[in-house]
Amino acid sequence: MNGVVLQIALDLLNKERALTISSEAVKGDEDCWLEAGTPLIKSEGMEIVRLLRKTFPERTIVADMKVMDTGALEVEMASKAGANIICVLGASDDTTITDSIKSARKYGSKIMADLINVENKLERAKELEKLGVDYLCIHVGIDEQMIGRRPQDILKNIVNKTNIPVAVAGGINSESAAEVVKAGASIVIVGGAITKAKNVKLATGNIKKSIIQCKSINTDLFKKYDKSELKEAFSKVSTTNISDAMHRKGAMVGIRPVRLGYHMIGKALTVRTVDGDWAKPIQAIDKAEKGWVLVIDVGGGKTAIWGELATWSAKLKGLSGVVIDGTVRDIDDVYQMDFPIFCRFFSPAAGEPKGFGEIGAEITCGGQTVRTGDWIIGDDSGVVVVPQEIAQEIANRSNSIKEGENRIREEIKSGDSLGSVLKLKKWEKIVG
Repeated sequence: MNGVVLQIALDLLNKERALTISSEAVKGDEDCWLEAGTPLIKSEGMEIVRLLRKTFPERTIVADMKVMDTGALEVEMASKAGANIICVLGASDDTTITDSIKSARKYGSKIMADLINVENKLERAKELEKLGVDYLCIHVGIDEQMIGRRPQDILKNIVNKTNIPVAVAGGINSESAAEVVKAGASIVIVGGAITKAKNVKLATGNIKKSIIQCKSINTDLFKKYDKSELKEAFSKVSTTNISDAMHRKGAMVGIRPVRLGYHMIGKALTVRTVDGDWAKPIQAIDKAEKGWVLVIDVGGGKTAIWGELATWSAKLKGLSGVVIDGTVRDIDDVYQMDFPIFCRFFSPAAGEPKGFGEIGAEITCGGQTVRTGDWIIGDDSGVVVVPQEIAQEIANRSNSIKEGENRIREEIKSGDSLGSVLKLKKWEKIVG
């Protein structure tokens, strides 16, 4: 064995779920450390540290306090509650760091300095080592992970230039764990790839195996996608996952699929026309690139601007679908065709090609602003628009949301209700 430790970050909101997941995880790795994550500590206070210590008396318990001030007091709190290691922010003033260290020495605990949001991580790591911290932590936060940042990018340099154990955190799974071990990590911190897994014991065991053997173990879950992989990322989630990731925004209103069963994904080519004028939509088929989605603003017009022949043309061009804030006809024929169409109305009446409107301009469709190049995703629930500037972030966030739901589903299947799993009553907003 290489002696590298697996630390499980319990970034949850209630103690019951944290204890359940911890009980499953320790079956997958008898040596793992258990971390009371910052959200869990903020939700449950020091009581969760006490519960982890009482429930797992032989385990190393880490309290991710993210201490930024009153170092001695917060380290004392966590130490007395049963934490072996307390996390302070490396960006804290030196006086806070040294006071935290003094308190840790007094109560028999250790200090891990988290370099999250430190600009010059290497220089600060050297300073923290001189101040006397016990561990360094290279940490790419959850929000940073969503835009593609990785802890591996700085890890090896810090390991080579310092002499204390270095922990690493930031979207690590069974595929990337071996990579950070090879780069010199002494502690591998894993959160969602374990806490969101359907089978926590199996997920923990696979990651531990990857750490010990320094070999990647393939997984389809808990990945972070770069900008070249967005279609794949969006293919794994629903429009509801995406809307949740956008804080319940992005969903078109009143736009429905002609036929159920499709998962449409592609970049938008926008079209603006008027009621009954089908010239620009047909011209746009020729201008669109393969795999794109035509998004057509007809202002809710009730005379059809799309039908069977347009569908054949778009299908043979290789488009991924069409979204129309207006009317479609030939529904009986279109229904039989293997091509996603989303619209507001059906009608047998068609207009004629007059040539009004434009292609490629900013439009409004289903109440949402759409620009050419934005991502359009449609399924049985409807259509969402993801602005191109935030597409990578939203793709990763929506996958994270789906994975979290997968875990909650397993807890419900085991006999808990949704209300009890989420502690809904506890989290009702208090109105003063």
